[in-house]
Amino acid sequence: MDKVLFGDNQFFAVNHASDEKSRAQAIRFKDDSAIIGVLDQAIDLGLNTFMCTTHDRIANICDHMRSNPGRYKDFNIFPCMPYAHKYANAVTELGIMGTIKQYVPGNIFGTFAKGGMAFLSNDFSKLMQILIDAEMKMFKGINTPVIFIQNVLVDLILGLGMFEVFKEYDEYIRKKYDAEPGYITMNMPMLLDALEGLGIKNPIICTSINKIGFRMAGGNEIYEKYLQEREFRPIAMQVLAAGALRPKEAIEYLGKFPKIESVLFGASSKGHIKETQELIHQYLK
Repeated sequence: MDKVLFGDNQFFAVNHASDEKSRAQAIRFKDDSAIIGVLDQAIDLGLNTFMCTTHDRIANICDHMRSNPGRYKDFNIFPCMPYAHKYANAVTELGIMGTIKQYVPGNIFGTFAKGGMAFLSNDFSKLMQILIDAEMKMFKGINTPVIFIQNVLVDLILGLGMFEVFKEYDEYIRKKYDAEPGYITMNMPMLLDALEGLGIKNPIICTSINKIGFRMAGGNEIYEKYLQEREFRPIAMQVLAAGALRPKEAIEYLGKFPKIESVLFGASSKGHIKETQELIHQYLK
């Protein structure tokens, strides 16, 4: 994985520090061309990986990339699924069956048959496969070497103790998409214990890592212990703790942990992208 991963929160008005900034971002990025412009700036600075949700508008970005293969042939996307708001809004507007019709890909009757069998037999793995295929449809022809489950689902699975779902996800992503499975969580220690218990070795885990313990279940002490002693491939996110930390202070802290493979961050200007990129390369060797 690249040392620096570019995220998408700023494009879809996700700002954990300020509702005012969220509104401003929503206005600025209301057109796809604005998103593409910032992505192109990131590419010009040497960033090669975009880690993003499966927001409907990402499909438009993928269309643009497929239409310009010379520009994006070496560019990677790390999809993160499911985009929970998309399904929640669809169920509200369309109902459950309408949502299935909206997002299920491929031959509708064959897929419904597969989905129907899943419901009837309580075989959640088949339903999971249907939803993964639906989410991945927009990325056809795009480099997707790592595919993530979002923390909203990972942490729910952890809470329910349904750890076998992780094993099924791992196997399906490797076999169907020839990609590595990744996991986003707010509880890295519990997740790593669960994955190791399933025989999943050296997993890719994207998790909050910051100096003040923001969204780090169990606190800094256990995170630091796992980062120093356990075998996994960490991606640090929310490193600025929703704006509570300055970039230099935040990334200098990450430099204490050589095991961190990548840092995920979002920015909306070339200057901020360049500043953060330089700090990451300075402190994470």
